[in-house]
Amino acid sequence: MSTLRNRTTILAAATTAVLALALTACGGDDSGTKSAGPASDAAAAAASTDATDATTTGTAKTGGAGQNTGATKTGTSKTGTSKTGTSNGSARTGGDTSDSYAYKHPCKSGDLSVRVYPREGSATQQVIEVNNVGANSCGLSYFPRVSLGAAKASDHSSDIQPTVPGGLGGAPAYPVKPKTAAIAVIDLNPSGANGLTWIDEMNVLADGDHMPNAETQNFELGPDVKVRDPKLGLYRSTVAEAVSSMKQAGTS
Repeated sequence: MSTLRNRTTILAAATTAVLALALTACGGDDSGTKSAGPASDAAAAAASTDATDATTTGTAKTGGAGQNTGATKTGTSKTGTSKTGTSNGSARTGGDTSDSYAYKHPCKSGDLSVRVYPREGSATQQVIEVNNVGANSCGLSYFPRVSLGAAKASDHSSDIQPTVPGGLGGAPAYPVKPKTAAIAVIDLNPSGANGLTWIDEMNVLADGDHMPNAETQNFELGPDVKVRDPKLGLYRSTVAEAVSSMKQAGTS
């Protein structure tokens, strides 16, 4: 009987131990399930962060691509004025300075600047200087159209006209290049004798062959001028040459 009791006690103890182990196992599974939950949330958060980072990275790359296609590649550095602007245009379409062009294109008043002033060293000679301020060469008549009269006169039919050199011929016009001058010299009183004292104005038309009378310009001579048998030379490039031409006026 004693032996039977011992076996029963041992069997009960074993059963209790088995149940305890079973309960422990179940408790461990429940604890594992709860710990796994937060782990999954962290993984999801990490995945979300990675996705956000990926989106941000994608935006940064897209932005960089935008920068690559900006003004650096397609801006004015390649297609701007340095290649197609006015600097190249002016060089290609600049003024024509040839005499042949001047022969076919008479000067316009708007492209000329006219000056009249006393010749240094002479009491009776005046210099007529016609400057080409335009972009192209142009042609003038062989000499300016000049008349001498009174500034306040209502009738200029009695104005004096100078004699000019004869035997003219040759080129169809006197060519004037841009930024150069055509010069003519008039001697109001070559002999120095007593002359007309009522004349105080010189009227100059730079090109009498092509310009209307309305474009005539008037220049004051001063109160002490005496005019007698005035002579006018042809257009020349220097004052000295213009004086030499003036001395040929009245001769054939």
